[in-house]
Amino acid sequence: MPGNSFGNIFKITSWGESHGPAIGVVVEGCPHGMKLSVSDLQKELDRRRPGQSAISTQRAEDDKAEILSGVFEGKTTGMPISIIIKNKDADSSRYEKMKSLFRPGHADFAYQEKYGIRDYRGGGRSSGRETAARAAPGAIAKVLLAKSGIKIYAFAMRIGTVTADKINLDEIENNAVRCADKNAAKGMEKEILKAKEASDSIGGVVEIIVKGCPAGLGDPVFDKLDADLAKALVSIGAVKGIEFGSGFSSVNMNGSENNDEISSKGFLSNNSGGILGGISTGQDIVMRIAVKPTASIAKEQKTVDINNKNAKITVEGRHDPCIVPRIIPVAEAMVSLVIADKLLMQRCVRDD
Repeated sequence: MPGNSFGNIFKITSWGESHGPAIGVVVEGCPHGMKLSVSDLQKELDRRRPGQSAISTQRAEDDKAEILSGVFEGKTTGMPISIIIKNKDADSSRYEKMKSLFRPGHADFAYQEKYGIRDYRGGGRSSGRETAARAAPGAIAKVLLAKSGIKIYAFAMRIGTVTADKINLDEIENNAVRCADKNAAKGMEKEILKAKEASDSIGGVVEIIVKGCPAGLGDPVFDKLDADLAKALVSIGAVKGIEFGSGFSSVNMNGSENNDEISSKGFLSNNSGGILGGISTGQDIVMRIAVKPTASIAKEQKTVDINNKNAKITVEGRHDPCIVPRIIPVAEAMVSLVIADKLLMQRCVRDD
C-alpha cells in the first residue's frame, strides 16, 4: 500500500498498529559487511520509548527490538534487514467507549473518510507508536553515517514560551526535555507540567543540525536535499511546519544580509542552512520543525460521531502532555535516513 515505504537506495517499509501484537520495519539497501547489533538499535529506541519521565506517557513499553534477518555474525549481509518490536502494554479498553467518536486533532475523521474503516484502538497506524519503526532503521543509518564522520543532533529549541539561549550540544541528553540549554530546560519542564495539571498539552520547536555532511548531496529540481528532508520530517504526525537556516526570518532581511558570502576559506555565514540549489554545501545543515501540542487531552471537547451527530469527548488513556522530548530521536532518525540515502546515491554519481 502506498505511503508505508520511504527512501530510494536506503529504503524502509514499516508495518503494524499501535494496539496490534507488534510493529516492525524492513530495511533494504544497507551495504554489506557493516558491523551492526541489536544494541545499536536499542540505544535509539530507548531514547524514544514511553515512560521515561514524569513529563511523558506512562505506557510501559520496553521497545525491545529483534533482528530477524539481514545480519549474520554481527555484520550486515546486504540482504533485507527485518526488525520486529512487540507491543506489550497496550490497553485497548480505554478506547471502547470512544470508538464511534472522532477525536479532535487526530486522524480519526480523515482515515474514516479515506478507507471507510479505521482502527480506533489508539489510532492504529496514525499513532505515535508507529515512530518506533522509524527509530530502529534510523539507528542503522546513523551507524552508516558515522563511517563517513557525519553526526546528527536534535534538541528542544522552544517549548511553550521558553526558548533555548545558550546552546551546548553536550547538554541534550542531560535533561528530560532534551534541551541544549540547561537553564531553559528547567523552564520547559515547568511549562509541560503546568499543561499536564490543566489536563491539557503543549507544543514546541525542535532544531536539527547535521555536522560533517560533505558538499554535493542532493539532486536538482524535484529531489532536492531540503525537499526530501522536509518530506521526511513533516511525515512525522505531530510536525506542522519546517524551516531551513534563517527560514521565515529571512523575509525580514535584504538580499545583502541573507546571502551567504564566500571567501577562499569558505562561507562567511549560513543563512541557507547548509543547502543551496537543493545540494549540500559542506556547512552544517540546520533546520527547525514546529511540533503541535499532543492531540489527546483529558479536557472535554466538541466532536461528532460516525453518524455526524454532535457529541462531546474526553480522551482517556496515557498520553504525553508534550511530544517534543520524544519526537527528537524520531526527527534524528528521519534526517539520518535521508542523508544515508543521499550519500549512497552520490556514490553512484561520483565515487571519488
